[in-house]
Amino acid sequence: MTTTELTRAGEGPVSSGGLGQAFRDTMSIAWRNIRGGLRVPDTHIYMFIQPIMFVLLFAYVFGGAIQVPGFESDPLAYRKILMSGIFVQTMAFAVAPASVGLSDDMHKGLIDRFRSLPMARSAVIGGRVVSDLANQFAVLIIMMLCGLIVGWRVEGSALGFFGAVGLLLLFAFAMLWVGAFIGLSVGNPQVAASAGLIWLFPVIFLSNAFVPPQTMPAVVRTIAEWNPVSAIVAACRDLFGNPNPIASDAWPMQNPVLAAVLWCLLITAVFAPLAINKYKKAATK
Repeated sequence: MTTTELTRAGEGPVSSGGLGQAFRDTMSIAWRNIRGGLRVPDTHIYMFIQPIMFVLLFAYVFGGAIQVPGFESDPLAYRKILMSGIFVQTMAFAVAPASVGLSDDMHKGLIDRFRSLPMARSAVIGGRVVSDLANQFAVLIIMMLCGLIVGWRVEGSALGFFGAVGLLLLFAFAMLWVGAFIGLSVGNPQVAASAGLIWLFPVIFLSNAFVPPQTMPAVVRTIAEWNPVSAIVAACRDLFGNPNPIASDAWPMQNPVLAAVLWCLLITAVFAPLAINKYKKAATK
């Protein structure tokens, strides 16, 4: 029995090694992407600079002007609640590298080259998601070190800390599938870069990431309370043991950890099949 078989005419060889072969192929593509990124260090430098810039701007420029309800006596209260918002925002921005990377692969014809190899069809998109998730984990470590410098501290248990890290990576994983879908849906990497980020800014800022929703108009506040970003930010604050100034009866704000996990699973369940289906259609054109 051979390890490959021919699909329908014109589709080329594909792997028939099952889940084990698909996993190995995915890891191979992921390592290829990681090595390619290491050869272009400028990409990683700019990837680290942006979130660090947000930390410094909000902590030292806006931090003194924003009061945290119920924590007025703590001069570092805003910096403590800020970091969870920055962490979630940074994980959300995982959309950009995923969309640009896959769009660039399609634009250069790499998708067609991979089609000619005896490998799992899912490995290309899966490898991109895995490599970008590894990059986001590295960024998260840098962000935490930056947070310690400006006064952020983990005031909860070790279990809560690792739970928050796991939740942030789960959110990044979900957003990577959104990025994959966008990257496979647009025509070129330049469009992918814009399409991957332009919609994110209102989603991030229309949440509790940087300001308490209590200061918002009633309708906007309701939207912010049911925003997936708000649930994930509130969950991280609870798990890290940081101040969480949310006075709301909305279910996601009363049950932030459960709501955050459900939102991440829902986003993945919607966009992973869409991205895979889009990839299959692109690969057969």
